Amino acid sequence: MKKLPLGIQTFSEIIEKDYLYIDKTKEAYELVESGTKFFFLSRPRRFGKSLFIDTLQELFEGNKKLFEGLYVYDKWEWDVSYPVIKISWGGADFQTLEDLEEKAEAVLEENQQRLKIECTKSRANRCFEELIKKAYEKYNQQVVVLIDEYDKPILNAIENLPQAKINREFIKGMYEVLKENERYIKFGFLTGVSKFSKASIFSGLNMLRDISLNPHYGNICGYTQKDIETSFLPYLDGVDLEKFKNYYNGYNFLKDPVYNPFDTLQFIVNDKIYDNYWFESGTPTYLIKLIKQNNYFLPKLSSLIVDSKLLNSFDIENIDLEVILYQAGYLTIDTMEVDEDLDIIEYKLKIPNKEVKQSLNSFIIETLLKPSNQNQDKKNIIRALKKSDLEQFKEAFISIFASIPYNNYTNNPIQTYEGFYASVVYVYLQSLGLEIIGEDVTNKGRIDLTVKINNLIYIIEFKVGSEDALKQIKEKNYAQKYLNQNKEIYLVGMNFDESEKNIKKFEWEKIKW
Repeated sequence: MKKLPLGIQTFSEIIEKDYLYIDKTKEAYELVESGTKFFFLSRPRRFGKSLFIDTLQELFEGNKKLFEGLYVYDKWEWDVSYPVIKISWGGADFQTLEDLEEKAEAVLEENQQRLKIECTKSRANRCFEELIKKAYEKYNQQVVVLIDEYDKPILNAIENLPQAKINREFIKGMYEVLKENERYIKFGFLTGVSKFSKASIFSGLNMLRDISLNPHYGNICGYTQKDIETSFLPYLDGVDLEKFKNYYNGYNFLKDPVYNPFDTLQFIVNDKIYDNYWFESGTPTYLIKLIKQNNYFLPKLSSLIVDSKLLNSFDIENIDLEVILYQAGYLTIDTMEVDEDLDIIEYKLKIPNKEVKQSLNSFIIETLLKPSNQNQDKKNIIRALKKSDLEQFKEAFISIFASIPYNNYTNNPIQTYEGFYASVVYVYLQSLGLEIIGEDVTNKGRIDLTVKINNLIYIIEFKVGSEDALKQIKEKNYAQKYLNQNKEIYLVGMNFDESEKNIKKFEWEKIKW
């Protein structure tokens, strides 16, 4: 079997050293032949964007030998090569303008050396422009511009808004060079995690074609189920492929559900042990701050509907949690619907897979709630649900709420809102990888939480104060929605005391057939 390219983003190294390569040259060829000149692709981190950029570079430089046996080999015009300017913002901190200027200088210097061109301008945007024009003149060919991690200078400083704005203006000045020098450029491709609004960073770049949610290019990064069942099958001997799929598949960019390559490779090289490889490679501390600042109702994340405008915009002055969660890969598309009357596209979002579901919610618990014994709490909850032991379930959550530090409530009215208590219960249940529906819609209203495990369904309603939670479930006949599923259904009402900050009343009933 071929070696696995873990951590390798250089196309030539993968081919020359005979690593396994999943052929993405069909997508590359179709992009170039589409007639469009400038493209933008947004994908979560560690999804193969850098490798795709490097593949494009080798194509345009005409390195034919590297592509033997691949889709593009007998289709590309190898007699013509193009000068390539490649800018990658990886490998720097960007906490000061000096950091950014030094990185820009180093990147442009590397391109000058490779292309054997010398810039006379010192400012980054002017040097970039000079580099494009001189490459065009020297090689008598239009230039190819590839920009990887275009947004990293902003995202790295996102917790420092003044610095993020400074960095944004700096790289905006560089990207505007593309528009001003379009006639010297044959092809341009930008990748990143986020998609900033055109007004904030891409003003004037109306020629940029966003393929992030173009179904034709939905598999441009990531591994498909077919890849797993063919190219990767020898590496997954003895693995339950359905379990593997549930754990790591589920990202949807409107074509096939795809696996994150980083997870797939890490799983294999780590003796096929299930772990949170992708999640632990970058902790979302800024998301936790947003959740806390906005008292976000976390059950919304299990069934969130947004429009295309929301997914396509990101603005550091007005950060939307749903946008960050989607663009960073903590949420993905479940379904897409078109309202023909209003001419609106809506997307239902979901957490992509078990890895993200468990690790994201465990991280929220650890950083936001700071429990004394998270693992034991989880064991108590899962055992209780599997056995339909609602008394044990109640005791587990009484213990959890009692362990939340007092300063989590100080000068904060969240203990008076049902949403806080619902969010706590939700993140614990999600961290167990259970199937959960928040704000579950019925023809009589919305169920706060519906939990499914094995052949059991739990319908849960939350109230702060004395209003009868169980009574509401019964009066609105919430269970009717699930009566035809031949499963045991339990109705659970949980009332919380705002002064004690814990469960005040806990009632439950089993539906009788």
